[in-house]
Amino acid sequence: MKVKNLVYALLIIVIGGFIAYRVVSNKNKNDESKKSGDKGAPITVNGIIVKTSTFDNNLSLTGSIEANEQVEIHSEVSGIVEGIYFNEGSNVNKGQVLFKVNDIELKAQLRQATTREGLAAENERRAKLLLQKEAISQEEFDVAKADHASAQAQSQLIRAQIAKTSVKAPFSGKIGLRSISPGTYITPTVVVAKLVNTGKLKITFSIPEKYASQVKTGSTIEFTVSGSTKVYTAKIYAIEPEVAVATRTLQIRAIADNTDGKLFPGTFADIKLPLNIIKDAIVIPTEAIVPVQGGKKVFISDMGKAKEVMVDATTRTDASILVLSGLKAGDTLITSGVMSLKNEAPVKVKVK
Repeated sequence: MKVKNLVYALLIIVIGGFIAYRVVSNKNKNDESKKSGDKGAPITVNGIIVKTSTFDNNLSLTGSIEANEQVEIHSEVSGIVEGIYFNEGSNVNKGQVLFKVNDIELKAQLRQATTREGLAAENERRAKLLLQKEAISQEEFDVAKADHASAQAQSQLIRAQIAKTSVKAPFSGKIGLRSISPGTYITPTVVVAKLVNTGKLKITFSIPEKYASQVKTGSTIEFTVSGSTKVYTAKIYAIEPEVAVATRTLQIRAIADNTDGKLFPGTFADIKLPLNIIKDAIVIPTEAIVPVQGGKKVFISDMGKAKEVMVDATTRTDASILVLSGLKAGDTLITSGVMSLKNEAPVKVKVK
């Protein structure tokens, strides 16, 4: 029994001594680590040396393509359509007769009005002769003259109505699908077809107010449309004179040629608007930016440690972003692992 107790005592002493040794050993290691200022093994990250370059400041926007001119074709008079002189979906020229409304009744009214006009003219002629002979008063002559003028006006009115029975194209363009047939009784409320000028197209878009001073008429923009890789160009010809208060944007309109007919009104356009060209600009990869409350930050390598730097960044593309302040040429910018990186953390940078 005494031997067994002695063995237990020896085991306890051995285990206690081992624990004490480990505690002292760990304490010494921690003391050495604090003395050397080591915060752990360096983290291997990728980085680049910041350089300056010329930056073409392009603004990516979305706009709407509209017809240069478009109008709904109506008849100004009511009546039976006696002839249609266009093919649906075809091109028509300015002044071309599109359809004709029956004008038999109006022509009959014109003959009647013309007869009255002739009689009134003769009455005026006779009244003038009688006035010269002082056979009638000046008032009677004025009445005859007024009757003649009224008859002339009535004839002109009916001629104008007859002219309106031939509906002509107000400009050259492509006419759409018609909603009438020969023999249809038409009124001014009926939309016969839509006429669209697609030889040129308008591109309407808006820009944030901070870029308003950088856009001028005559500037050229580039745009693409869905389903096509072709890059089209357009020229800015009109700028809204004021910024929209609700959206704080400025509306702009450009015009583009559509001679091949491959652009259609009503579609969206992805626009690239060139702004000012910046020399000695600092452009960095977007993955180096860390969004934080109140702005954006990046990490640079300084004496083997990560250093947090706040930056003022603006225009960006899919791969890069323009930095206005916070970085300078020659800085070693960390581009990987930035989301988990801490300030003053030791790093080992692989410069690409």
